[in-house]
Amino acid sequence: MARIGGRNSWVAVPAGLLCLAVVAGLVYLALPMLPVSLLWAGDTLRAATTEREAPPAADPPALLALADGSIDCRTLYPDSVWAELTWRGGALLTQRVGEPATAVTALSDALAPIVIVTCAWALEEDGGIVTTLASVGEDAASIADASLRGQGFACTSDDGALRCTRTRGDVLEEHTMRGGLWLSSSQNGWRPEEYGARLEAHVWG
Repeated sequence: MARIGGRNSWVAVPAGLLCLAVVAGLVYLALPMLPVSLLWAGDTLRAATTEREAPPAADPPALLALADGSIDCRTLYPDSVWAELTWRGGALLTQRVGEPATAVTALSDALAPIVIVTCAWALEEDGGIVTTLASVGEDAASIADASLRGQGFACTSDDGALRCTRTRGDVLEEHTMRGGLWLSSSQNGWRPEEYGARLEAHVWG
């Protein structure tokens, strides 16, 4: 066989052996990672071919858990109700800490509520909405039930909550008591759809 010009076997053979030794050393060093690499590749392929389940959505914390003085009018309302109220032309909001708005004044005296926040919405024309969230004693529902029924309210009790409503003229008055909280609303000539129910769902989650 003819030799390739310029090739020196005395150099080529040691160089080839050196390369083989380097490759063998790298393979030896890589052997401990082989099982890990195979496991990673398998997991990657399985993840790519298996439909991932979406993680369960976290339940939003009930506003009840925030009844420590950190609630303001914005947090009292769910986004949909807040948008509906603020988009109403000529509506002016006043936030205060005042007695629950109810025509049954004796009820407030009997329950001695600790008001967390009162949100009063006034229209340029007559009318508006006043909503109060207050803390009351655990026996408040039984006291309110008898008192409100005696004043012509229709009351129901379920899920540990007392709900009472009454309409007189243009005024719709709603009360919900549950877990030591009293949510009361007086709607005078302005009645957003399911106002009381939407607030209740937001407060108690």
